[in-house]
Amino acid sequence: MTAALDLLQARLGGLAPRFGIVLGSGLGSLVSAIEDPVRVSYADIPGFPVSAVSGHAGEVVAGRLGGVPVVMLSGRVHFYETGDANAMRVPIEVLKELGVETLILTNSAGSLREELAPGSVMQITDHINYSGINPLIGEESDRRFVGMTAAYDAALAETMRAAAAKTGTPMSQGVYMWFSGPSFETPAEIRMARILGADAVGMSTVPEVIIARMLGLRVAAASVITNYGAGMTGSELSHEETKDMAPIGGARLAAILKEMIAAGGSKA
Repeated sequence: MTAALDLLQARLGGLAPRFGIVLGSGLGSLVSAIEDPVRVSYADIPGFPVSAVSGHAGEVVAGRLGGVPVVMLSGRVHFYETGDANAMRVPIEVLKELGVETLILTNSAGSLREELAPGSVMQITDHINYSGINPLIGEESDRRFVGMTAAYDAALAETMRAAAAKTGTPMSQGVYMWFSGPSFETPAEIRMARILGADAVGMSTVPEVIIARMLGLRVAAASVITNYGAGMTGSELSHEETKDMAPIGGARLAAILKEMIAAGGSKA
């Protein structure tokens, strides 16, 4: 991790980001809102994992968002790519060492609610780890026993809701259920998820929340809804649909995050 940290500190030129953002499938357009961006490919950073999933750029982008210093991880490595739920640990650890205090996670997800349509934004208020996999398996210290009662910071959640209201951007709230992927869920699994209390399903984010909480970072998260769950419309699901719909909700989420970070930065 030291080599990665040294490289990024040198490239950032004194920028001290307190906010980190992880961008999900098809949401790379959010980086266009960054002022005076510095870009570094994951492939050039020692210890950073490189994703082979289309729609994930695989680069660190640092600069200012709403005048506030931020650093983005544009693209993530998923559990389904490597079988390693801990794949994003080094990047998140490096963000913390760069001075990041708040991690905002984004993803593309499938809706389980009729009124939560593709192109909309859902704030994640809690999650269900249906995969049963945990990134802290193998961690030898007592840090592995992470409390998850308040995994999603209440004050950050309120700031996000206020930002949505101020920008006039509709945003729902709900529970995200993590499936391991890479295959999409079956109609029966979607019916089960609805019974268990999930509002959206996806293949990421939960491992990063767990890692971030172990590291003491405050966490907020949001999903861009790209489709309805399997069996809800009669149509088959595809990754192309995810990539096509993500930019629509991504533009709405970008407006919320820009206002949220500006508001949070003004309180520093």
